[in-house]
Amino acid sequence: MDLVINTSGIDHFLSLPPDQMFWSFLGNGGWIIIALAFLVGIRDLWLFSRRKKWSKNHKSILLAIDIPRGNEQSPKAVENMFTYLGGAHGTQNFFEKWIEGQYQKNFSYEIVSIEGYTQFLIWLPAEFRNLIETSVYSQYPDAEISEVDDYTQNVPQKWPDEEYEIYGSEFIQVSSKFFPIKSYLEFEHQMGPSETQFKDPMASLMDLCGSLGPGEQFWIQLIVVPMGFDWVKEAEKEANKILGRKAKAKTGLFAWGLEALGEASEVVYPIWQDIDPTKKKEEKPKTMMDLSPKEKNQIEGLQLKASKLGFEAKIRVVYIAKKEVMNNRKVFNGFVGYIKQFAALDLNSFKPDLDVTATRAQYFMKKPRTLEKKRRIFRNYVNRSDTGGRKVGLFNIEELATLWHFPVEANVKAAMVQRAPGRKADAPSALPLAPEKKETVDDMFNLEGRFYNQPAGEYKLDNADAPPPPNLPTI
Repeated sequence: MDLVINTSGIDHFLSLPPDQMFWSFLGNGGWIIIALAFLVGIRDLWLFSRRKKWSKNHKSILLAIDIPRGNEQSPKAVENMFTYLGGAHGTQNFFEKWIEGQYQKNFSYEIVSIEGYTQFLIWLPAEFRNLIETSVYSQYPDAEISEVDDYTQNVPQKWPDEEYEIYGSEFIQVSSKFFPIKSYLEFEHQMGPSETQFKDPMASLMDLCGSLGPGEQFWIQLIVVPMGFDWVKEAEKEANKILGRKAKAKTGLFAWGLEALGEASEVVYPIWQDIDPTKKKEEKPKTMMDLSPKEKNQIEGLQLKASKLGFEAKIRVVYIAKKEVMNNRKVFNGFVGYIKQFAALDLNSFKPDLDVTATRAQYFMKKPRTLEKKRRIFRNYVNRSDTGGRKVGLFNIEELATLWHFPVEANVKAAMVQRAPGRKADAPSALPLAPEKKETVDDMFNLEGRFYNQPAGEYKLDNADAPPPPNLPTI
């Protein structure tokens, strides 16, 4: 039996003049599609306007984190920091979301290299400053935290620019967001001294940042958005797909009526179920013994990832340099090499988003499209936007700590990373205090506890002529 498809109606529609084609489209239900699109647009514009109004009353700040000298803390300490960040999660009801414009605020954990000098920073809503400082000090008591100006304002704000060039991209997960990447735990081994058993993957990034010269800046941004626990159920569904387990079907109306009969349904329903002619024989779900090694690893990876606190997150990088020293291959190829350290090919990995956010274009209108991409990624970076560009991914605290943590100094020799000075301690409570003394101008000149007391122009140390202390080591 031959199947015949009548396309005369389509042919007639396509043969109409454009104006008649439009009215024919509207008259045959096309107006519904246009109306729905219009309503969705109105809804999004309303939500955007309410959020913009609500955010005007909130301030964001940028904190510089000076890592302690001789840091021996593993990324586990930063993992605990991200756990504490979970306290910033909040939920909004209908009125708060659609009338007041409230939304979940995000954070930005950044690594910035300006002409080779590297700094770790955290951008955050001002009301969460105490939360962030507590998370850092609880793991790094000797760290120093200071509020700084936004470094993104020290470069041209409009593109193109006569002196500077920009290149950037977001990095996206290759597989399903529920699969984990290789974490810092897999960079540990049992060979060598205990202080070098952890091979810090941050070493290559610190070396890359330190290699930048005058006129070069490299910005790395990890946008983090606190979230709830609903994603764990989605991860379970991903595991069930591998095992061949189908989602539990909703109870039909007839079956619901039988269950409502109470005890009678225990007799009637099994009989009805056995004689149901539409019932198909279902395939038996797989067990762990039926899985391939790759599938077993995926199930274990999903379960391990879902066992820890999760955040929505995305990676965005920007390279800005003077045109005469611009070197995309050195910086971006170096960062791609760094990010590939976390590739677990049977689970998940990262790749640069060359299709949407990377500042390049192919085929037609290359120059204007590339310029628009440069403006967009710079704007999204400066605004620390979690909605601009690609959709956010999903990372647990172990993965976040792998991507952003303070280098372990035992195996990361980065001389130009900003560090806090030596350990500071408070004076003992029982220490007697010296009597108050009125401060003079001479008292302001102090060097290692020695004061200048000579008249202006004749300054010298009080004890400059004193003999050296005994047992002074010679050089």
